[in-house]
Amino acid sequence: MRKTPHPLFAILLAPCLLLPLAVSADGIVVDKIYHPYVEPLEQELEWRMVWQDSQPGRDDREQLQRFAYGRAFGERWFGEAYIVTEQSANSSQEVEAVELEVLHQLTEQGEYWADWGMVVELEKYIGADIWELGTGILAEKELGQWSVTGNVMVSQEWGSDIDDEVESRLGLQARYRYSPFFEPALEFHSGEDTRALGPAMMGSIKLGIRRNLRWELGLLFGLDHASPDQTVRAGVEYEF
Repeated sequence: MRKTPHPLFAILLAPCLLLPLAVSADGIVVDKIYHPYVEPLEQELEWRMVWQDSQPGRDDREQLQRFAYGRAFGERWFGEAYIVTEQSANSSQEVEAVELEVLHQLTEQGEYWADWGMVVELEKYIGADIWELGTGILAEKELGQWSVTGNVMVSQEWGSDIDDEVESRLGLQARYRYSPFFEPALEFHSGEDTRALGPAMMGSIKLGIRRNLRWELGLLFGLDHASPDQTVRAGVEYEF
């Protein structure tokens, strides 16, 4: 019999849910959906990209890319270091920021009615006095062959080149585990000036002992006039 959620989870989640789901105009809302799991001893090379079409108040064909190396520390901690690049129809690709990220698996898989994790991110923009510190609650629930995942992320920006502000975003994913190689999904992302819904797909290719290549691809459509018309997100992870 699964346990009921520990009170700690309610304490961590409550501030996130009470904040308005808003992201300032300098951030792209659609991004990777995090899962609350850590594989001990794992190392990882990651590339991911988000591209969005026209949106009021933003450059056309804006694109962010992230290049990262990560590794597990013990059984419940995973750290990752990113280089972030940006380009658009009006600018060439250039390095925008560096980022450190730590994911903590809070519960054992199947211990409670849902599996829980937490992520903390620290980002520093290049060539500007802008810092961003964020935290998020990760939850995943197994329903037969379906996995339902939710991310609630909250961050604080500060520095002399930006107005201090609190941002937040919501990401939801319903994934059907058809096979290890192919898992179709439906995603919803929400933030200021963005409400997006659309299909995604992902899978894993085994390359050897403890070596896997994970891929994912999503196409999100704006649900109102303020949202980007289309957003594409993609990612590849080599785990070893």
